[in-house]
Amino acid sequence: MKVVSVVGARPQFVKLAPIAQQLALRGDEHTIVHTGQHYHPLLSQSFFDELRIPPPAFNLEAGSADHATQVSEMLIRLDPVLARTRPDWVLTYGDTTSTLAGTLAAAARNLPIAHLESGLRSFDRTMPEERHRIVADHLADLLLAPTAAALANLAAEGLAARSVLTGDLMVDALCAVINPSAGPSAPLPPFLADLDGGYLLATVHRAATTDDPDRLAAVVAALTACTQPVWLLVHPRLAARCRQFGIGLTGGSLRTTDPLPYRTMVTALAAAAGLITDSGGLQKEALVLGVPCSTLRTETEWPETLEGGWNVLVPDPRDLPVVAARARPAGPPPSPFGDGRAAAGIVTELATRAEHMPLTTRPTRRSVTA
Repeated sequence: MKVVSVVGARPQFVKLAPIAQQLALRGDEHTIVHTGQHYHPLLSQSFFDELRIPPPAFNLEAGSADHATQVSEMLIRLDPVLARTRPDWVLTYGDTTSTLAGTLAAAARNLPIAHLESGLRSFDRTMPEERHRIVADHLADLLLAPTAAALANLAAEGLAARSVLTGDLMVDALCAVINPSAGPSAPLPPFLADLDGGYLLATVHRAATTDDPDRLAAVVAALTACTQPVWLLVHPRLAARCRQFGIGLTGGSLRTTDPLPYRTMVTALAAAAGLITDSGGLQKEALVLGVPCSTLRTETEWPETLEGGWNVLVPDPRDLPVVAARARPAGPPPSPFGDGRAAAGIVTELATRAEHMPLTTRPTRRSVTA
């Protein structure tokens, strides 16, 4: 089986790792295309190194730009790659700009598309990620849903025939890191080691948070006002916007550091008293690790995380200090994301369908059924 994976951002590298491992076990021909959407070493190369992902066969080096320019550059550079490789499947992951570009490029070449992490809906189409998800789901031949709620969303949009419940790939990657057989966990960074878990970990990167100077200033002020030390992992986008708007990342409880390598991030999150984020993937990881999460958004594409108060939405940053200081919920967290073996099932599904859908006799995209 010939497979092309189109990736470009940190969350996609995490999802790619278990898929790459399963394809390698089968001896399949797997071509990894890195769009270059995330090019900072701490958000890109460190993940390939730590998670033992094979190096990309192609790096499109699209870089950062406005949305239209970035998508256009990716399409122009991706098309000849797909024309040359002619895979049985093009895999797109999640909801980034790279997801959109990979989907459009493969559809234009009439290549079969499988969208991993299908069916997520925040029901807020002002979010670029929401638009990317919808386009990817409606163009893909195979929709791989991580949760029952995601599968229900696809059915509500008339896509049930192309949808399969798989479990969540991020749980696969997380389990591989925290499993004792994987070896010793990464040590806590020195700046966290002496805090005995008495800290909050924070990430801020979404355009809805960073591109509005008033909201960004309010979020930073809320972080400084928290009752416990807040360690903010400064994403390049956040750093650039703070410089642009003249917002200082200092004061009160706030401390800053660079993004952490994946294994170190897992260790730091597992030891934290809580997480503050606007990320989607980290909401899940916090739940799996049993860490309370406060999400700086009005909605979430992961409603499962809200059960039992493990994740609380904080639309107004002024409420953050109180919400982030709440007690840890009683009892174990729910487990809606599968058993950590999603990748094996996904690759089996892809192989079974590829055997019955020879490249020379592909049906039209809309006729593919489960």
